[in-house]
Amino acid sequence: MHTELDVPPAAAMDLARQTRNPLHKLYYWTLHWAGTRFAIPALCVISFAEASFFPIPPDALLLPMCFAKPKKWLTYAFWCTLASVLGAVAGWSIGFYLWHLVSGFFFHWIPGFTPAKFESMAALYQKYGFWIIMAKGLTPIPFKLITISAGACQVSLPTLIIAAIISRGARFFGLALLVRIFGDRARPFIEKYLTWVLLACFVALILGLFCLKFLPH
Repeated sequence: MHTELDVPPAAAMDLARQTRNPLHKLYYWTLHWAGTRFAIPALCVISFAEASFFPIPPDALLLPMCFAKPKKWLTYAFWCTLASVLGAVAGWSIGFYLWHLVSGFFFHWIPGFTPAKFESMAALYQKYGFWIIMAKGLTPIPFKLITISAGACQVSLPTLIIAAIISRGARFFGLALLVRIFGDRARPFIEKYLTWVLLACFVALILGLFCLKFLPH
């Protein structure tokens, strides 16, 4: 499948019609919204949904929108982040209130995911929930997996919201800012290195906090 950086939105619907792969079809359908007047509402809906149940990341729509209108990068990044955080609350609610109804699906369909492993994961979330959400929120890993599991593992809602604002904001504003500054020259960097750079910043933040807490003043 093409990446979100090399498929013109105008051609996305043609590709959606041609492919038989349902995930690819959904991806191209998502991408085509960048070329319509409904781009911002579509971005909000998809960003919200991806944090709770939708399989396509909002980057697929955010990037073409920023490349098309780089001066609007702040607007696009803001709405994408806000919708993602609201979607994170919805995903957390699914895990917190409905885990007893949906847990069977996860145990059945995710290889190696057992009730015992869930208990181990819950213990980690209780101890390091904020940092787990922060780290995962910076990556392209489907955010719904993080938000639902955070709710199921009883991570507090304020913790989820704060971590989601920081991590998703860093990712989406970082993407949009790169496009604004470098334009098309940002494409190779975004495709190859952005996630690693964001994670490196996260590690640097952890080390900085460690130094502040444990080194003598």
